[in-house]
Amino acid sequence: MNILSIGNSFSTDAHRYLHRLAELNGIEMKTVNLFIGGCDLETHWKNAEENNVCYDMEINGNEAENIIGIAQALNSDKWDIITLQQASKLSGIFESTEPYLTNLAQYVRKVQPQAKLYYHQTWAYETDAQHTGFLNYGNDQNEMYRCIKETACKAAANIKAEIIPAGDVIQLLRKTKEFDCSNGGISLCRDGYHLSFDYGRFAAAATWLRTLTKKELICQSFDGLDTELINVILNTVNGI
Repeated sequence: MNILSIGNSFSTDAHRYLHRLAELNGIEMKTVNLFIGGCDLETHWKNAEENNVCYDMEINGNEAENIIGIAQALNSDKWDIITLQQASKLSGIFESTEPYLTNLAQYVRKVQPQAKLYYHQTWAYETDAQHTGFLNYGNDQNEMYRCIKETACKAAANIKAEIIPAGDVIQLLRKTKEFDCSNGGISLCRDGYHLSFDYGRFAAAATWLRTLTKKELICQSFDGLDTELINVILNTVNGI
């Protein structure tokens, strides 16, 4: 399975462990993420339209080694899955997605008609996040999550894509005692909005893998993570 994401730091978070977790589950997968920090759909579309070569290309969760454009990436392989997403601060504002998302989806499908499109539903910020984009949602995590979920459903329907529900899984995990950071649990974010390097990124990778393969995931150990916490994440992911 070959996966290409046109994204930003939130797709970097999701991709970091995706290839490795796939291997552990007996799945051969190539993952490529096109990364510009904070990049929104309007900018992605502009870059595609103008053939701007300005993306870090991250392969199989590794650090980028070269700069590439969207057209080059699309033509570099035959892609089974292509994912699109909005910048995190705009992820719950549907009006910000159009016409850029539709234009980008049409562009992608013209080049790679066999590829299946997914919309990456990202996560709400942590309750104490200092990101200025949090003001768009009244600095309220539950409101941000509600808006993201609603926007993702509308956006995916507009381009006839399926959803990768990373935001749903992160929010579900925040309701467990293990990851309820407001009550002494572990935060799934490292800075209030990016996912933590350990359990947050693991949860996102598991969500992607489960969604894209429909396979029930297993993992007994991963980079020294606590086995019980891995099981909490996988039980949640396998339930979606």
